[in-house]
Amino acid sequence: MTARRDWAPGFILAIVIGWTLLGAAGVYYARLKSIPAALAAPLVAAFLIEYVFYLVPGFPRIREWLADNVAKRKLALGLAVSAMAPYLLYSLATGEFRLVLAARLAALVLVISFWYVFRRPSPAGDLAVLALFAVAMATKFFRQIYISEVSQISVLGQLMLIRLFASVMLILRRVQGTEFAFLPTTNDWKIGLRNFLWFLPLGLAVWAGLGMLRLQTSRMELVVLPLRFLGMLWVVALWEEFAARGLLQQWLSDWTRRPNLALILASTVFGFGHLWFPPGYPNWKMALVATLLGWFCGRAYNEAGGIRAAMVTHALVATLRTVLS
Repeated sequence: MTARRDWAPGFILAIVIGWTLLGAAGVYYARLKSIPAALAAPLVAAFLIEYVFYLVPGFPRIREWLADNVAKRKLALGLAVSAMAPYLLYSLATGEFRLVLAARLAALVLVISFWYVFRRPSPAGDLAVLALFAVAMATKFFRQIYISEVSQISVLGQLMLIRLFASVMLILRRVQGTEFAFLPTTNDWKIGLRNFLWFLPLGLAVWAGLGMLRLQTSRMELVVLPLRFLGMLWVVALWEEFAARGLLQQWLSDWTRRPNLALILASTVFGFGHLWFPPGYPNWKMALVATLLGWFCGRAYNEAGGIRAAMVTHALVATLRTVLS
């Protein structure tokens, strides 16, 4: 069986299912918010295109084929072009294109895309590009570029950066040991659930002690809970666990040869990264909770040998937080 036949059916099926659901959601949202078709159509199209690119790093066979068959410079250029495509589609079609903003976005995209084309991997270089990615995600960078009458359009930029960074690290940098994928295995679910249950007593006590518990839950919140969990699993937990555990914790463990120290340091950095969490900086309460969560996610990562178990723990805690705080 060729590499193409290996991955093509699953990839195409994922596209068909995703486009069907996202297209229907886009039409429903546009009607609900009375968004004109001339505005809604390019926005939905941009998200559908981004969805295809977002899938790519989650399919190991595609990553392997690209790494083995496409020259680094061509691959970096292709990643950069794909990163700009959804923005250009929606902004040009809706009249929101601004040359200065496009140039700022292109600068970020080109730096990340070509980072490992012009320099060899090194601890300083790896940490620098990881910090650049984290800062772009944590700040209001995309809110200032992805502008529209429709609120929260900046998520399109965040999705782009997640898959661009993952593609660069997994295909160009060829980072191993992350087990980056969308679907956890049975063992990943077991490990992730176990660490979630271990987190609960201490996590709930900390939430209560910090005054972060809200015990009133609407019926609608419970109805959409499974969808919230999937969103957390495939977006928030995916990129945060990839960056914090798959990259930072793994690198610290390799550099120091002390896995327990790496776990503590990565959890602390992960916690400090949540100082920018709403409602405003510095959010020390969320930083403390995130540090605690990071420790259990790090344990799940070490136990499973990949980020998917940590994703399960992370997504369960984040979903619970939407209900209880």
